[in-house]
Formats: sequence, C-alpha cells, structure tokens
Amino acid sequence: MPTDPAANLIAGVRTDRLEKLAAREAKRFAAGRPKAQAAQEAGAGVFLDGVPLHWMKDWPMPHLPLVTKAHGARITDIDGYEIDDFCLGDTGSMFGHSPAPVAKAIRHQAARGLTYMLPTEDALEAGRLLCERFGDFRWQIATTATDANRFAIRVARAVTGRPKILVFNGCYHGTVDDAMVELANGATRNREGLLGQFADLTQGAVCVEFNDLAGVEAALAKGDVAAILTEPVMTNSCMVLPEAGFHDGLRSLTRRYGALLIIDETHTISSGLGGYTGVHSLSPDMFVVGKCVAGGMPTAVWGMTPETAARYVEVNAARPSGHSGMGTTLSANPMQFACLRATLAEVMTAKNYDHMEKLAARLSAGLRKVIDRVQAPWHVVRVGARVEFICAPGPLKNGAEAALAHQPQVERALHVALLNRGSLIAPFHNMMLISPKTKKRQVDRLIAAFDEVLTELFA
Repeated sequence: MPTDPAANLIAGVRTDRLEKLAAREAKRFAAGRPKAQAAQEAGAGVFLDGVPLHWMKDWPMPHLPLVTKAHGARITDIDGYEIDDFCLGDTGSMFGHSPAPVAKAIRHQAARGLTYMLPTEDALEAGRLLCERFGDFRWQIATTATDANRFAIRVARAVTGRPKILVFNGCYHGTVDDAMVELANGATRNREGLLGQFADLTQGAVCVEFNDLAGVEAALAKGDVAAILTEPVMTNSCMVLPEAGFHDGLRSLTRRYGALLIIDETHTISSGLGGYTGVHSLSPDMFVVGKCVAGGMPTAVWGMTPETAARYVEVNAARPSGHSGMGTTLSANPMQFACLRATLAEVMTAKNYDHMEKLAARLSAGLRKVIDRVQAPWHVVRVGARVEFICAPGPLKNGAEAALAHQPQVERALHVALLNRGSLIAPFHNMMLISPKTKKRQVDRLIAAFDEVLTELFA
C-alpha cells in the first residue's frame, strides 16, 4: 500500500511539502547568487572547513552570501541583493548597523590610538552612564560576554569559597566551560558534542531546569554553590519565559543559602531600557551584558554591587601575588570606551526602545495571525524587541521542552525561503530583532513572506 503523506508530519507540516519547499528554495538561492558562490570557491579554502568562524556553517543556505555593506537594518550582498536584517548579528547590531554616534566615535578615536592599557575621559563617562543605565555596580570591561561571565564566575567562587555554579538546562552564556553541562535523567553531566573536553565539568557546575524553584533549592541546600548564573529569559534556543515568581524565588533562595545571583543580559538587553533587570526590577549581585552594549564594537561589561565588590577587594588583597586568571590586554581599550559612551548616551535611549517595542509588537501580532489562520501547532514569544516563532505548541517551561520544540528541518527550509523573499533571521533558531532603524514596511514584508510560506506548507 502507498504511504499516506499526511501521516508523515514534522511540526504539523507534511514532509513531502516540506521537502519540495526546501529543494525549490535552495535552488532559487543558489541560482541568484553566482558571484558569492564563485568567490567562496576561489577564496574560502584557506579557512578551516571553508569558513572564518566555525558556526557560520550553521547558516542553512547552499552557500554563504558575501556582505558588501550594512546600514541601519539593511544588508547588501555581493550579488546586489538588499536584505531586511532581522538577525542583526544575533544581537550584536541590535541598535542597527553602524549607528551614527558610534561611527563618529570610531572615526574620532581611530586618529588617537586603538589600545594602550590606560583609561581615558571616555572611560570615566562610560562608567557613569553604565550606572545610570543598569544600576549601582562596580564595573569591569571585557571583550566578549563569554569573558565577562568567566570572570564573574571566578569572583563568585573567590568571595564565597565555594566551587560550584548553578546553571539552567539548555542555558546560553557564550562558551564558558562551567555552563557546558546539561541534565540527563535528572543528573548533571557534560553536554554531549563538546569538542576536546577532558575535564569533568560536574565538579564545578550543577544543572537544574529553568522555572524549577524546588530543584534550585535542593541544589543550593548542599552548601557548595557559589552562584546562580542565569539569563532572565532562556534564549538561543526556543525561547522560554520565566513563570510568575521565578526571579523573586531565585533572589530569595540565593540570599537564604549564601550564594550570589549573576544575571546575564547579553540577549535580553532587548527587553527595554536597562534590560530585563531594569524593566522588571531584579536585584542581582552581579550583572553581565555584551554584544550590542557598544553598538557592535566587541565589548562586554560586568559589574558587581558595592557589597560584592567589598568582598572581592578583601579576598583579592589577601591572595598571594601572581596572575588572578582574569583580564585580557586588549580589553578596556579606548575604542571600546568611545563606543560605549556613544551607545549609552545617544543610541540606547528610551525613544529608540519605544520604536523597537512598537514594531516588535506589530511583528509578533502579524506572525500570530498567520499561525492562527493556517492552524499551525506553533506559537510566538516576544521579549521587548526580540520576537521568536516556535514550531511547537507553547508556552515552553524549561530547557528540556525547548530542545524538543526545536525543528531543524522545518526551520532550515523556512529560513532560506524567507531570505529569498528579502528577510534574514537568526540562523540558530527563529529569532528576529527590531532595531531603532527598522521600518514598518520591513516588518510588513517579513509578515507577508511568512504568510506566503506557511500558506503553502499548511494548505
């Protein structure tokens, strides 16, 4: 008997329709970008696996486009396509490509030196602005959020004298080793797929499901957890929102059991002015944000409350002389401070966030309308300027559910189809960002493209 194609579904989509769409859209992409393909074939062989950074292989296109310029919320590639950019460097360019105040600051500082291991007047003003935007913290500057998280973890262990960091299953904190653990049958283990990992990470980390306060308390009660490291909202997979009372519970439990609370806002800075922490009045002991904080210049900041800083100063003064294990010589360079100052003062503004919020609400509503019309078993999540469609019913409660909701075959086909219709979204998941430079017509084009593709898949 022939197989009924309707019986073979992925995320509610018939596999025969999905395969037909994927093949057609891949062919369309490749045919339309011959210059990029020829250039890649001629010059990319010098890079490991043909890409300058390994995760570029995660883009689902038949071959990578080559960008010639980006401005505002638009990218132009070597084949002449102008693309509405909703990926925005996976948050690195959340405020748009080359914001005018940042570009001006770069030009100004470039004539005065790029790095010299000494502060500037911009550094002092950036520090003041950091406190104004994010709260009363004692700040340090890093080059990436991975570095910032790594240093914050080291301080937490130093001031508490405890070895372990609590992270949530499926979390994202860059490439920090301590966060590369997962839950399997209720036990913490090294994440599968880690390359070159020889250490048992469970000696320094414990993993709990997001939104599970009972699990958090059980881990903290053992007395060996130095800090909880968490995003306010789980991102970089299928987005998971905190349940009511979850963050209050984390704060209460960490205080009860003597652990620190580290909030990593590297992605959730999209939530609004001051990040999710500012919008929802969280009170972490340490605060981390990277990617877009300097308008796209590689920069991250991490700060600690005055009370935590006093504990750090005491511990640091008592340690033997030698390398602390924190800091890189290119961090806190004058170019970072020039861009930080410009971004905090002129780009990361209430007016810009208001624009981002309004268009993100429009995008979210438009995507939901399409999903409802075609009766797809999908849902949409939004946190400020960050919107994500998820190819599964929702809401999701934790990392385990987020992993099961991920549908790579559907997502790859949909991403290429949207790009062929002029819209770029993030490659690792279905995340879309609104920048201050994003226009209403760009949002409407993305909704229309999404409508066209889902109408075909769910006809």
